[in-house]
Amino acid sequence: MSTDLAHTLDLDVLRDRVDTVLADFLRSSFVGFPFRGGRAGELTEALTDFVLAPGKRIRPLLCILGWHAAGGGDGEESLWRIAASLEVFHAFALIHDDIIDGSPTRRGRPSAHRAFAARHRARPDADAFGVRAAILLGDLALICSDALMNAAGLSTRQREAVLPLLDAMRGELLLGQHLDLLATGRPTGDIDEAMTISRLKTAKYTIERPLHLGAALVGADRDLLALCSAYAIPLGEAFQLRDDLLGVFGDPALTGKPVLDDLRSGKATVLMALATRRATPEQRRTLDALVGRADLSEEDAARIQRILQHTGARDTVETMINERYERALAALDTGLLTPPTTAALRQIAARAVIRAA
Repeated sequence: MSTDLAHTLDLDVLRDRVDTVLADFLRSSFVGFPFRGGRAGELTEALTDFVLAPGKRIRPLLCILGWHAAGGGDGEESLWRIAASLEVFHAFALIHDDIIDGSPTRRGRPSAHRAFAARHRARPDADAFGVRAAILLGDLALICSDALMNAAGLSTRQREAVLPLLDAMRGELLLGQHLDLLATGRPTGDIDEAMTISRLKTAKYTIERPLHLGAALVGADRDLLALCSAYAIPLGEAFQLRDDLLGVFGDPALTGKPVLDDLRSGKATVLMALATRRATPEQRRTLDALVGRADLSEEDAARIQRILQHTGARDTVETMINERYERALAALDTGLLTPPTTAALRQIAARAVIRAA
């Protein structure tokens, strides 16, 4: 294996190149098409600021690694644009998700709807305006994601392989979001429901489909796509389980999100389902009374945290994370992948699971 190929699989180098593709596109003439200049330019400026904010870029990275897993070599321009389009699509999902959840912050900064409201605080309807403007911003992100993909210069074969996967990814995310919305606000012991939401919103959208997309660009066979899934699904579940723990026990200075958010919204997580199933009658009454309250105090949040610990739910989720992490790594023990690709996928797995933000 050449040192050049090993260098191309340096995750930080790959992420920097994705950022360059994103920056070039977001500052291109297309993104400004009817929005350049004047008050309308606020949308393009907000989108550029949102997308280029520091982030993990995990979906583009996995798309690139899927390409290498299928023997794609150094990569064509089409790969980089498809990979970057996933990050712009992710921006669309995050902006709308923050509206749905009423989240005040994202990545340590005001969420898009809150930022718009603050910028237009002189309006009597500033908060409502912020939500409406953020919906449009999310729509613009979706348009730009499509535009970046359409500019990738895919061959007919590549389009036939990639477009069904993109459609599936988007449909899975939408279904997961809908199920999440239905389940939010009411603590239940339904672990299967929480895991289904996790697979749709995270395991498939964040890990599996990006890998599939990169591999499909090269013409991957079923065996390689199955290997991608065997790695992706347990890793994606572990990634979401870690998010669930950080959402309740994480340091807001690192996560960029208050620990009260998930508890106030009453997110249907495996962590909460385990605690609800194991709770004593008194603990269950406490969870029913507090989880999902918009005015939840820090003192009340601490009471919930103690229940999550005393029922063993927190420790069980840690065990589930470790089990899935090991399963994902075991899936890589095959002769189908080059050593640099395997090493990079192992590094992605560690970044996804062993983290504080």
